[in-house]
Amino acid sequence: MKSTFFSSFQCFPPTSDENITVRDTTFNDIPVRIYVPQQKTKSLRRALFYIHGGGWSLGSNDYYFYDLLSRRTADRLDAVVISTNYRLAPKYHFPVQFEDVYTALKWFLDPQVLESYGVDPGRIGVSGDSAGGNLAAAVAQQLLEDPDVKIKLKVQSLIYPALQNFDFDLPSYQENAHYPVLSKSVMVTFWSEYFTTDRSLKKAMLSNQHIPLESSHLFKFVNWSSLLPEKFKKGHVYKTPTHGSSELAKKYPGILDVKASPLLADDSKLRGLPLTYVITCQYDVLRDDGLMYVTRLQNSGVRVIHNHLEGAFHGTLYFLFTKVGYRAADQYINWLHENL
Repeated sequence: MKSTFFSSFQCFPPTSDENITVRDTTFNDIPVRIYVPQQKTKSLRRALFYIHGGGWSLGSNDYYFYDLLSRRTADRLDAVVISTNYRLAPKYHFPVQFEDVYTALKWFLDPQVLESYGVDPGRIGVSGDSAGGNLAAAVAQQLLEDPDVKIKLKVQSLIYPALQNFDFDLPSYQENAHYPVLSKSVMVTFWSEYFTTDRSLKKAMLSNQHIPLESSHLFKFVNWSSLLPEKFKKGHVYKTPTHGSSELAKKYPGILDVKASPLLADDSKLRGLPLTYVITCQYDVLRDDGLMYVTRLQNSGVRVIHNHLEGAFHGTLYFLFTKVGYRAADQYINWLHENL
């Protein structure tokens, strides 16, 4: 089992098989891996644009797990799958990761590009896990404000996404602070290095004292006491976060940017989002990010399907050799099959 887990993070070259043609290319200089079913068809295919996770600092579309998931998705859905890469922290900081992903997606959504891949412009979705779920949510929001893009997404699918860096004292952060795979300390490191290698930001985030007083009005968008279902509050008491230095926000304005924290979007922006599928896991510091987004989307009139995995942990889909991982991946692909 151990060797199976570590093989998930080995890099694999683009390898076609009897069902799927796989090749690496670039979309406007951003590296992508493309999966196209071999079977001939007279009709246009649906398409999924996938964004890998890894805390904005790790990961690649050629990891065995991502290659396998994209291959399975393309085969089961008879769909074109675009799996994108993006530049990583700590060498590159926000908004580079967001901009790379958005650049590649916007390139793909060009009508001539879609036609060249035989894609139905009315059946395109975006998906991602963890930090990739963050980027998927962010680009889906950005598309709504881009007058250059006429094509609308049909669905977005967010797999245990990171959606806010405002409050690291959510019940899920308290309950799973030391849980393997993704502890609170590791997640805060990912968030802080998304913006800077300046250790002072990480220190402020760990003490939940990084948001300045003048931005306190934004806390309503991430207030778990009003956004979490009762069963996930479990007797926790909401504490208003202590305000931090204005200097940090001035030096690193990304911490207040909706493109970094999609939960900061106001309701008027959320209303335009497509049908959404959200996966959350019981043992995951990011659980409540996903739960709060589900509530906010529902309150804004967006159709949301929420799949909460009891007994599961962050990164569950990496573990396809376990029952819970295989089942979660199967449910995810089935949902796409029925709704994309």
